[in-house]
Parts: sequence; structure tokens; C-alpha cells
Amino acid sequence: MAWIRRVRTASGATAVQIAESVAGRRRIVRHVGSARDEAELGLLMEEANRLLADDRQGVLDLGITPAVPKAVLLPPSTQAGLFASTAIPPPSRQMVPRPRVLKSSSGLLYDALAGVYSSLGFDVVDDEVFRDLVIARVVEPTSLLDIDRVLAEMGRVSASLSTRKRTLRRAREGTYRDQIATACFNHALTSGDVSLVLYDVTTLYFEADTEDELRKVGYSKERRVDPQIVVGLLVDRRGFPLEIGCYEGNKAETLTIVPIVKAFQARHNLADMVVVADAGMLSSSNLKDLDNAGLRFIVGSRATKAPKDLESHFRWHGTAFTDGQLIDTITPRTGHHKDAASNPKTKAEPVWDPDRHPGSWRAVWAYSTKRSVRDTKTLTLQENRAKAVVAGEKAARTPRFVKTTNGAQTLDEKALARARRLVGLKGYVTNIPAGLMPACEVTASYHDLWQVEQSFRMSKTDLRARPMFARTRDAIEAHLTIVFTALAVSRAVQNRTGLSLRRVLRTLKPLRSATVEINGITTTIPPALSPAETTILNALQDPTARH
Repeated sequence: MAWIRRVRTASGATAVQIAESVAGRRRIVRHVGSARDEAELGLLMEEANRLLADDRQGVLDLGITPAVPKAVLLPPSTQAGLFASTAIPPPSRQMVPRPRVLKSSSGLLYDALAGVYSSLGFDVVDDEVFRDLVIARVVEPTSLLDIDRVLAEMGRVSASLSTRKRTLRRAREGTYRDQIATACFNHALTSGDVSLVLYDVTTLYFEADTEDELRKVGYSKERRVDPQIVVGLLVDRRGFPLEIGCYEGNKAETLTIVPIVKAFQARHNLADMVVVADAGMLSSSNLKDLDNAGLRFIVGSRATKAPKDLESHFRWHGTAFTDGQLIDTITPRTGHHKDAASNPKTKAEPVWDPDRHPGSWRAVWAYSTKRSVRDTKTLTLQENRAKAVVAGEKAARTPRFVKTTNGAQTLDEKALARARRLVGLKGYVTNIPAGLMPACEVTASYHDLWQVEQSFRMSKTDLRARPMFARTRDAIEAHLTIVFTALAVSRAVQNRTGLSLRRVLRTLKPLRSATVEINGITTTIPPALSPAETTILNALQDPTARH
């Protein structure tokens, strides 16, 4: 004797099993699966019933789901009289076919992401295949050949491989990226602030052996020797992407900021904006070009500039600082101008003025106790490493604070002392007068750079922008357009829900709707939603939600 049993598991799910009784003892014949909601439970019960009804299972149909007889009207009797013949054949019984599950899909996830895509204005690119490629990149980055599997799991019928390839060619040859960038700018303009933008660069490497005019071996923070490209990304202060650029792999990072910022400025006819970048963009030519273009900038300074910039402060106030202390002064543009530094004989720091200090920029130096502790710890490790090399205890390339004189290595005490004087200090160079932006706002604006760094991490991890397997420049540019659009959708998802993209996908992807056939009628059963899932879906539908 066999039957279907439902058992509550330790995790809270409901296990569906087929059991039988042998010699008075119960034995589990098969574990069908575990369900976490009513929709999954219905699918598992249907599968269990199918197994019981299988001819190969023997006589296992216990009538768990009784067949519903179809009522048949009897015609009136043709025999008159009280004792008419009662030999009427029994009515035929027609059985209702057993319900069937035709398919299931994560259509709810696709609809939610398509709604975000549309709310950002990306429908201006009238290409459904392009939209599917972007959504597939957000859900599960994979190869162009495997995208049909990702879309099928979301209930979408993918275009053919040749059509997908033609879409990528259109994305490169047409104005897809220009239209997407314009839509991104309009979205940022209506829901945020574009008066200040953040810029950073990264490298994307290729699984290739040879270089070409674009893919070249260049500087890599990961010390890779693969051909690579340099990608520049411009975002707003919330990390929402605004512009993307692609450059040769051996191009210096400092030479990328001016072209991409000027392109962004020309595309949107911007006359006044602030560009924030890290110290890697600090070069006299970059700052001069940005200033000549009428752009304001905030760029991180290098610690080696602190002794000259703070010479007057060190003379009059010593090396002691308080947590959060700000010193607003000037710094030389090139180091060759007489007015390029503060006068150590004057106690008060100079107030930067472009007319009075044509050879200088404004410099803001900030002290942080937390940064001081971190810098001190790093310097101690570097000092111990230098001492180990000097003592011959460690064979390595010459580390910091080791100087070589006549073949003998010694600890550079003066350099170490200078470095310890500067622990906890962080400098910022800008061409914004103090009357327009106070020093505290300069430092706060620079600290927003983590947003662009987070966007780059998202593109490399969640969207898997690298390594790339494209070979031609057109294919690479098309790939970056897909990644750029997917990044915009992903950042919108995060900004609206307050959750990471991975968390949102992990929550919505298991919600599967089922298409079933019952008595010849096909219907789709939506998934059951918990309050947390409903909250996420409502947030995604609100284009003004910014947490």
C-alpha cells in the first residue's frame, strides 16, 4: 500500500514523499522534493500523483485525487405505464484529465528589471533584443551563445544567435551609447545632482596572446601581462553612470580624464560643473586643461607635497593636529613659481585667489585620527621590512626607507621621520574659491569617490565585464555599451531598494510562476509573495525612490 505524505522539515519547508507500508512498517519509497510556498507545493504534489499513476509503479493509484464524473442527462422514457421496463443501460462516465504543469519561469524577475529599464528612459533605443541582452547581463552574465538559456529561465523566447550578433553591430554602428548616456543624464538630472561628477579608471584584460591597436600590454595594478584596455567611467555623486570611454591599454591614466569630461560637457552643453578624481589624475597639464575648459575640479593631492604646502603651519603650530582639523592654503601648480607656496614667515595661511596666485591652486589639508592610526601602522610595517632588508634577514627588492650608498644599504632615517610627521594628513587640490565652497565641503565631495569605485567593482564582479573575449574594436565597444547600460540598471536597483544587486536577484529569482492546464484550460499561476518580496517589487516600480 503506497501513499503521498507531506512532512515539515527543520528549515521550515514542506517535503513531499511517496511512502508504502510493508509488513506493518512504513518505508519511504521516493523523496519528490521540498517546497517553500504553495506554488511549489502544488507542483510537487502533481509530480507525486504522476508517479503514483505511472504504470511502471504497479497498482499505486489510491484515488488521492478522485476522478470527477461528468453528469449525463437521461432522455425521457419512451415506454408508458407504471411497470415500464427498467433495463436502461448505465450512463457513460467521462473522466476529467489530470492537471498538467506545462512550464514554469522567473517571469516576475524579468518584468521587474524591464520596468526599471523602461523607467530610466532606455526604451528610446527601440530594440527589444538589446533590452534582453542588458537584462540577461544583469541577471547572469554569460556568453552571447548562452544568453538564450538565461532568458528562457525568465520565460522569454530569445532571438537567434545571428540576430543577437546583428544587434551588437547596431549597438556599435548606431547611436545606442549616445542615447543611453543621454537617458542616464536626464535621469540623474531629475532625481539627483549633476553639478558634481566623479571620475575614475580601470583596466579590463583579454584572454589573448597578441596585441593590436587597442588591446595593448600596459600598467596593471594586478601585475598582469595580458593585453588590456583602459576604461574611464564618469558617475554622479550617487554612483549612477553618466559616461564611459575606452582607451588603448598602454595609455596613461592621467591622459583619459580630459577627453571623457569634455565629451560629457559637449554632449549636454554644460558650462559649469565640478569634476572629482583621485590623486592618480593629478598632473599639471590635466588641471590646466580642465581649468581652461571652464570646469572646476577637486583632485587628491600627494603626501609628498605636504611639507611645502604646510611649511608655515609647521613653523608656527608644530606637527600636532586635532581630529578633523582643516588647513586651507595654496599649492604650486608646477613648483617653479615664486608665489606658489605660503610664506613661512607669515602665520596666517594665504587665501587662494586665481588673480593674486596665478602660479598656484587652492589646497585643503585635513587631519584624521583614524587615518593617523592606519598610517602609523603601515609605516611601522614598512620600517620593519626595511630593517630586515638592511640586516640581510630578508632578500627582496629595495623597499621604502632603504637607501644604498656605495653598495651598502642603510635605513633612511630622515625619510622615515618626514613620513611620520605627515601621518593622518590628506590633501585636496582644487580651483574652487573658498567663497564658493568651504574646505569641509571640498573634503566631503572627494570622499564620494567610493561611489565610482563601487560601480567599477560591480561591473567587474556582478556584471563580469572582464575578462573579455571580443577581438575587434567594434565588438569591444558594443560589449562596453551593454555593460554600461546594465550598470545603470543595477545601480538604479540598488538605489531604489537599498539592497545589493546580488541580494535582490537572490530574493526574486526563486519566485517562479507556473503555466498549468486544467480540464483543457491553460492558465498561469503567479508566485506567492512575502511582505519582504512585495516591498522590493514596490520599490523597483518607484522611479523616485532613492535611499
